[in-house]
Amino acid sequence: MILIDGKEIARQIKSEIAAEIAEMIDNGETGPHLAAVLVGDDPASQTYVGGKEKACRDVGMISSLYKLPENVSEKELTDVIDYLNNDDQVDGFIVQLPLPGQIDEKKILQRIHPAKDVDGFHPQNYGRMALNLPAYIPATPYGILQLIERYKIETSGKNCVVLGRSHIVGSPVSILLSRKAYPGNATVTVCHSSTKDLKEKAKQADILIVAMGQKEFVTGDMVKKDAVVIDVGIHRVPSEKTKSGFELVGDVKFDEVSKKASFITPVPGGVGPMTIVSLLLNTLKAYKKEIYK
Repeated sequence: MILIDGKEIARQIKSEIAAEIAEMIDNGETGPHLAAVLVGDDPASQTYVGGKEKACRDVGMISSLYKLPENVSEKELTDVIDYLNNDDQVDGFIVQLPLPGQIDEKKILQRIHPAKDVDGFHPQNYGRMALNLPAYIPATPYGILQLIERYKIETSGKNCVVLGRSHIVGSPVSILLSRKAYPGNATVTVCHSSTKDLKEKAKQADILIVAMGQKEFVTGDMVKKDAVVIDVGIHRVPSEKTKSGFELVGDVKFDEVSKKASFITPVPGGVGPMTIVSLLLNTLKAYKKEIYK
């Protein structure tokens, strides 16, 4: 069994980005600028945005944060988005989800200009991705592709089963792994809460990507020998083994599944570190105008 080290791959990619940005600055360029819009005080959102700001500093990328109160109106939020859309100094930006109940998330995500949508959630970027055109790929699926590619995991002709159909992970990763490219050319099955015989379908997977959002959902008897297992889930559970009193676990029961897998991502330290790095890669593409000329 080979442990897929997302921390190490993320470190390598950040080093590559930092070298490219240093060369830009040496040539008199300002370098890429990533902005984030944060509404309210959700702890998980604050942690993610804080991690994004640190990652930007690590690679020499400009970072800015627009904080808005929990009770912000939809009009006030769209005014900030319009400002960022029209700011030539900002190459890309994200609106951190979830948003409070008074805000229509779909309307907000569609308000972001596709050329600055480095989260890859705008319908135009999603459509370009589905058509295998140059696009900003959503960060978590992009991170999964990077892990597969850098560990040289074969995908062509493989049976890939994706557990979960969210627009953030499950659906886009299923599109990406079935496209005519590498990583890709897999035969992909998407399973979800209404799938019958889900356990049997999971057991047929050469590559199993788990994004169900259910703690330790996948057990050893759901995985065939030598499968590649990518665990996207992350859950905080009480633990007497740690000083903090809690530990992080995934959607996969690691102790059981790792005994059967050929490759597996741990939680933490697997897919998680790749998400912010993928956002940096998309911002670099935005700065270089690789997607939209």
